[in-house]
Amino acid sequence: MSLFRLLLFSLFNAATVIAAKPNVIIIYVDDMGYGDASCLNPQAKFQTPNIDRLAGEGKTFTDGHSPDTVCTPSRYGLLTGRYSWRTTMKRGVMGAEGKCLIADGRTTLASFLRDNGYATAMVGKWHLGMDFPGTKGDRDWSKPTVDMPLDKGFDYFWGIPASMNYGVLAWFEGRMAKLPPTLFTRKKPNQIAIDDYRIKPPYQAKPVKSNDLEVAPDFVDIDCLDRFTEQAIKWLDRQAAAARNGKPFMLYLSHTSPHKPVIPLKRFRGQGDAGAYGEFMIETDWHVGRVLDWLDENKLADNTIVVFTSDNGPENTWRKRNEKFGHQSNWIYREGKRSIYEGGHRVPFLVRWPAKVKAGSRWEQPVCQTDLLATFAEMLGKNIPDNAGEDSVSFYRALTGENAPQRLAMIHHGMQGRYAIREGQWKLIMEGGRRAAKRELYDLSADPGEKNDLIAKHPKVAKRLAKRITEIIQNGRTTPGQPQPNDTPPWKDLVWMVD
Repeated sequence: MSLFRLLLFSLFNAATVIAAKPNVIIIYVDDMGYGDASCLNPQAKFQTPNIDRLAGEGKTFTDGHSPDTVCTPSRYGLLTGRYSWRTTMKRGVMGAEGKCLIADGRTTLASFLRDNGYATAMVGKWHLGMDFPGTKGDRDWSKPTVDMPLDKGFDYFWGIPASMNYGVLAWFEGRMAKLPPTLFTRKKPNQIAIDDYRIKPPYQAKPVKSNDLEVAPDFVDIDCLDRFTEQAIKWLDRQAAAARNGKPFMLYLSHTSPHKPVIPLKRFRGQGDAGAYGEFMIETDWHVGRVLDWLDENKLADNTIVVFTSDNGPENTWRKRNEKFGHQSNWIYREGKRSIYEGGHRVPFLVRWPAKVKAGSRWEQPVCQTDLLATFAEMLGKNIPDNAGEDSVSFYRALTGENAPQRLAMIHHGMQGRYAIREGQWKLIMEGGRRAAKRELYDLSADPGEKNDLIAKHPKVAKRLAKRITEIIQNGRTTPGQPQPNDTPPWKDLVWMVD
């Protein structure tokens, strides 16, 4: 082979490797409603130009869903491709401290990509449990934190353990807090936002109440977004040269906005027409733009997949925000965070990958954040073991514009233990939950706002879907394959299955 042909062959192979292994950035925001992106809500009272850019340069999944309606279970589903209610957590969320909900040895997005040659990092809010040294009031912060992101497939971690309404509040890098959380505090009033709080100094040396939060002397709530973006970019800087030479990276950037406390930096005050919340969303959008700018400056945008989505629908303040400003964070959908209705789990879901995805394209069929694991596996031509990604259905062909089948049935889960199943146009909400409500059936193609219960008119549809949700729960998986055990026997929320 001539030197020229050998050079061409080498360049072709290098290009093939790079194309086969795109970089991955997942930007996960907190409590952002479908109507909080101006590209999705024409009546939005503020603009999100960088989020809109992702839609304009990538694909909008208009029927995209979080795995749950609150924080911890959605993050579990995103990272594992498995519904969180299959674990021991059936309702609610975790605090900062506790056994990590992701079991040792379970495949995650990070471990899967790491095992396939990726450098992996998590920056931001974790909220899946960490094992801190000692107990509250009796810590030894010279010892490392365990059972945390570095044990779940991530090479690097910089962030905070959970939401700011829980302890422990400190800036962690790796297993150690940069400055130990040796002080204590509690929520303070937030004067600029609706029904809100702050986590800011002064802090005290000893707890006053049993539920006081552990906090580091240098921790201030308003610093989170800026610090997370700065640290993410610093990590990306260290990966840039390797990425240009075929060593891909995966970054999971988990922001704390627009979750409470709603605390926009002063430079964003007075922008938009939805008060502090709108300003906070404008700031969030600006941080998204900083990441996109980094990709452009480093000439890595073309072969980097950027996924932007939210862990659940908007906080209950969406009602007062609509009354006061006329901004609908849940857009046309019913209710918001914690709810089994669409506003609780239908969220912005945008994917940009210029090398493969048609700019400005849309996909109108259902997808779920659990589907990322199977999608990346298909992208890399790899198989997922039977005991991994049990509820992950690849949307790779939908992403790249190929003929894609309708997604297998999807299960929704409300914070108070109510379940629903979605298949095609139909959504069956099961009895149960806090108010022991009855079954409801909606045709989302004609009634996306879930105003007309059709269960009396379509009993056969309801019966078919009830059978299907029971099978999915009992089999321990949505996808074809060997049945897998749930982590517990049948539980009380499954009232149609459990006497």
